[in-house]
Amino acid sequence: MIDATVYKHVLGSFPSGVTVITTLDDDGSVVGLTASAFSSLSMDPPLVLFCPNYASDSYPVLIRQKRFAIHLLSGEQQAEAYAFARKGKDKASGIEWSMSELGNPILAGATAVIECELWREYEGGDHAIMVGKVHNLIASEEAPQPMVYCRGKMASLPAFA
Repeated sequence: MIDATVYKHVLGSFPSGVTVITTLDDDGSVVGLTASAFSSLSMDPPLVLFCPNYASDSYPVLIRQKRFAIHLLSGEQQAEAYAFARKGKDKASGIEWSMSELGNPILAGATAVIECELWREYEGGDHAIMVGKVHNLIASEEAPQPMVYCRGKMASLPAFA
């Protein structure tokens, strides 16, 4: 048996980037979640994956809408990361965003954005494994200064030229 506290401590020692995944609900409101479980998957076809908790209130909306935007957060977006990590509605309140041509809410200030449609979903214990087919890529003109998450804390890396 694996002790949950030790498991979280050990796996939390692996730094990862921080993403926010957004979509619109049936009323046109922005919904989404913060996820550090994100990865590229395939070049042909272009696929990425992220792993939301089944208990997330945004998970059923993501499944129903079948399209979403994955934001690779910059080090200056801790407010966005915390806003979308909480439960409830109005997560985008006070956060600057715009609508993409593909109909996804895009948060201002991200290092990059990946717009996807749901390609497949798999079971992964208490999390889903959602695979998105990439339809659009948006990259910031500035040198990326990504946000990282390690041992329960968020920090900014120096800019990469």
